[in-house]
Amino acid sequence: MDDSGKSVLAVASLREFFRDCLHGVLLKQHVSVAEQTEQYVVNLLTLFARAESLYEDTPAGPRLRPLAVMLCEALEAESAPARNHALQRLGDVSLFIAGFFAQGFAAKLIDIDYHIAMGGRAYGTLAQSTARGSQRALAGVFAELAGKFQPLVDALNEISESAYRHSDRDILRLYEIWLKTGSARCFGLLKRLGVDPSHAGGTAFAH
Repeated sequence: MDDSGKSVLAVASLREFFRDCLHGVLLKQHVSVAEQTEQYVVNLLTLFARAESLYEDTPAGPRLRPLAVMLCEALEAESAPARNHALQRLGDVSLFIAGFFAQGFAAKLIDIDYHIAMGGRAYGTLAQSTARGSQRALAGVFAELAGKFQPLVDALNEISESAYRHSDRDILRLYEIWLKTGSARCFGLLKRLGVDPSHAGGTAFAH
């Protein structure tokens, strides 16, 4: 146990831990993705588990670069490889942040639906631009990440909140997230918590 009295899970391999968790959650939520796509997400989670891979050094200390800045860098890139790299970074960061920090958006101006829209569009554009290039083997992965961005965010939400107890404030936040994204996971959680949301929630985003 740690100093707070909570149990600490010993994991021999972080990659194996994420692989088992993600695979189990995808099965539970009835989300089907290709093996390559599932492995891509596992690698992403393993990479961003190290803060130095997610955050960037700035004079003010480690910071997460705003998504709008990443998008501008992609649009202004001087070469196709640089543009693709910036788009991939945008998609990866958006997926990770939306998946693991959804509750933290509650008091911020930019909410989870913004990250879902930006990330999905980044992957969608990347799928098109890599279809004939040296990364064409990944084009299908990027296309699936774009098309199933919301269900994958739901899967990561469940991994991050597996031991989380929902307070009244959390229920309101779940409802807010469901209204903005149409998350099937949030809908199911609300139903289990005794809340019966309407079927009008969700925002359609073109990728």
